[in-house]
Amino acid sequence: MTADDCGTLVDLPEPAGRVVSLVPSITEAIALTCPEKLVGCTQWCIRPTDIDERAGHQVARVRGTKNPDRAAIAELHPDLVVTNREENRQHDVDLLREAGIAVWVTSIDGVDQAVTSLDRLFTEALGVAEPDWLAQARRDWSAPVPDPELTAVVAVWRDPWMCAGATTYIEDSLARCGVRLAALPDDGTRYPHVDLETLQRLDVDRIVLPDEPYHFTAEDGPEAFPGLDVRLVDGQKLAWYGPTMVGARQYLEDAIR
Repeated sequence: MTADDCGTLVDLPEPAGRVVSLVPSITEAIALTCPEKLVGCTQWCIRPTDIDERAGHQVARVRGTKNPDRAAIAELHPDLVVTNREENRQHDVDLLREAGIAVWVTSIDGVDQAVTSLDRLFTEALGVAEPDWLAQARRDWSAPVPDPELTAVVAVWRDPWMCAGATTYIEDSLARCGVRLAALPDDGTRYPHVDLETLQRLDVDRIVLPDEPYHFTAEDGPEAFPGLDVRLVDGQKLAWYGPTMVGARQYLEDAIR
């Protein structure tokens, strides 16, 4: 028996052979490392695009991250369901466990946590060696932080406007690129709602607009920040932990700095 990132003991008498992933970035990680183990994932698990071909069988879609089809998951008879503390609801984790299904909860708020969490998932829960992409990600993200430090706001939604806040993976990944998130009004969440007028008045070097979860584009987003330096970025390179971490740091530095 081993413990997940939240310290909950997970009954795995042997490495999991049938896995359902409810976290898109971790689905990609499994599909690029041990795809034959993957039997189910969410409809938002869009990478890699050839999941079924890699797995050698049809990988069932079990609805979304916030509303997984628990009955469909049970029918797959998984050895393990992989979730994330932020992306998935504790309610679903509890009900899956009550149904006798082993659930591994990841908790990732920064780059170091991502590397450690994924290493443990693969070696302890799935019984596979650390993948090459994870070793490369560790090297990529351990490089010195560039100077000078810039300040930025990262909007993740509009109408209402929501921004990445403190103690998020986005904050830590940008800090390693020499970009500090500006202080925002505290509404008690990690992704605070901030009115547009407040954002427009902030003295920052960059406004960063990713293409997910809200799909900001050149025609949808930059017009709200006249006179400010707006950078459109790949949201997966900004917020996904897994194989996308490889090369993401250099991409973000090039895109934002």
